[in-house]
Amino acid sequence: MTVRKGQSWANENIEEGWGLQKMTPESSVFVDDIGRMRNDVLDDSRLNVTSTTSSSSPAIEQEAANFPVGGQLMSGSKVITGASEILTLLRDALHTYLKLPHKHYNTGWVLSQIGKMYFELVDYLEADQAFGLARQIMPYSLEGMDVYSTVLYHLKEDMKLSYLAQELVSTDRLAPQSWCAMGNCYSLQKDHETALKNFQRAVQLNPRFAYAHTLCGHEYVALEDFENGIKCYQSALRVDARHYNAWYGLGMIYLRQEKFEFSEHHFRMAFQINPRSSVIMSYLGTALHALKRNQEALVVMEKAILADKKNPLPMYQKANILMSLEDFDEALEVLEELKEYAPRESSVYALMGKIYKRRNMHEKAMLHYGIALDLKPSATDAAAIKAAIEKLHVPDEIEDNL
Repeated sequence: MTVRKGQSWANENIEEGWGLQKMTPESSVFVDDIGRMRNDVLDDSRLNVTSTTSSSSPAIEQEAANFPVGGQLMSGSKVITGASEILTLLRDALHTYLKLPHKHYNTGWVLSQIGKMYFELVDYLEADQAFGLARQIMPYSLEGMDVYSTVLYHLKEDMKLSYLAQELVSTDRLAPQSWCAMGNCYSLQKDHETALKNFQRAVQLNPRFAYAHTLCGHEYVALEDFENGIKCYQSALRVDARHYNAWYGLGMIYLRQEKFEFSEHHFRMAFQINPRSSVIMSYLGTALHALKRNQEALVVMEKAILADKKNPLPMYQKANILMSLEDFDEALEVLEELKEYAPRESSVYALMGKIYKRRNMHEKAMLHYGIALDLKPSATDAAAIKAAIEKLHVPDEIEDNL
């Protein structure tokens, strides 16, 4: 049998609005691996920063404006060229493997490489199928099994992930891949302390395994232990300076700590390594917005939207930036479009309610706040929305001074 075919977003709003709830894989590809960054507030478990559309958009190719990052102007054409080159390399490699004769194609190693490439292309179902065939052919091989466990994590296949982890540990207890899979299994169940112990075991077995260090970092962040999270990401970068997942993880920590300049720097480093990631660009823009560099942030968000139109995060953040610039009409246009992608995302309606309040359209504001509450947001978001409703008729000038 051969496979020859050719993803909950969440975000802490840094200045205003509410955190975005985790969305379902059907509604967005914004589920992480880049760092599998997740916690109760920022619960997008494994953010795959490689997520982009499956082919380069003509609209992207037409964009050749300068791309402002860190006070420097980066050619938009260079950004797109770098992204296109990476995507082309992945697809060329995949095409080459698919052209192999059956006897070569149907080997565990080749199928594992195909699974990895589908993973990088954010096609988790195809990756699952390829890795599954690799396991059937070579059930005792650990090649790519750490990636396979991440694929199952994204797909929330808890039973399959549990079975895989037990099989790998019984096959080789001294392989870091085995303990990464076991850690992912516990992390999916939100048992972060046990997950951390398993990832630490992987590090002990192979201190040069960068991904294990990064996974430890994610668990520390989930446990609100930012100091140790930073140490783990830094350890990953000492092993592999181009491990963009760790750069991204550091950026997320500094963003949550409101160290926005540090955050912008680390997101920029991740972006330079992986210029095709809509997710990295989204958070880079978020950091720029927090630094009051709103025009730069808007340009970055536009690039992120063009890089992956299935990722709703940059659209939400673009609306947030436009609201801060008091461009309410355009912000509402963006949010109306976003509702098509995320019809059950409470934060979209909450932000619309806030904009209508700013425009003194209290009835519409109340309507959208009510819809946001009906969509069962998190307890923190619900409390913020209820507080906004209580202050609905309080002028913004007075509310800002409260």
